[in-house]
Amino acid sequence: MLKNNLEVEIRKVEKEDAQSIIDFYNVVGGETDFLSFGKNEFKKEREEYEAYIGTVSKEENSIMLLAKIDSQIVSIATINSSQKERTMHVGTLGIVISEKYTGLGLGRILMNELIEFTKQNGITQKISLVTREDNVVAIELYKKLGFEVEGVFKKDNMINGQYYDTIAMGLFI
Repeated sequence: MLKNNLEVEIRKVEKEDAQSIIDFYNVVGGETDFLSFGKNEFKKEREEYEAYIGTVSKEENSIMLLAKIDSQIVSIATINSSQKERTMHVGTLGIVISEKYTGLGLGRILMNELIEFTKQNGITQKISLVTREDNVVAIELYKKLGFEVEGVFKKDNMINGQYYDTIAMGLFI
């Protein structure tokens, strides 16, 4: 249940969701500059993304979650992990929320789901994420959940001719 009393359904992504996810990403890319892609810049073919979902679903240390309200995707949350022995203990976190549903507690709900997944999978020992330096609301949430700043990538993004630093954060499980 979100702060506005809307009920949200959270479930694992399935191959059949591929086209809806691609469409969602291409819309939300135009809603915010905090993502690594803009409107219509998520260039994946349905079959390619179906294969990717199939691969991720077989990995014990990776997960893709879909949040829906009234059958509409409102968010996608992921932990992507390497399958290489030396780095499989690190999961990279990503969350995309439709602008209409930001500020309602969905980010915290999904973060908690992802953190719990990493605690239960028996492999992940650290969650890493990156965010733009001026994504203050997200950084505040990450810190509340125990993430620490691990580094800064200077002038890592350029949007409309302006450079932004990227903050790298981590949480040890």
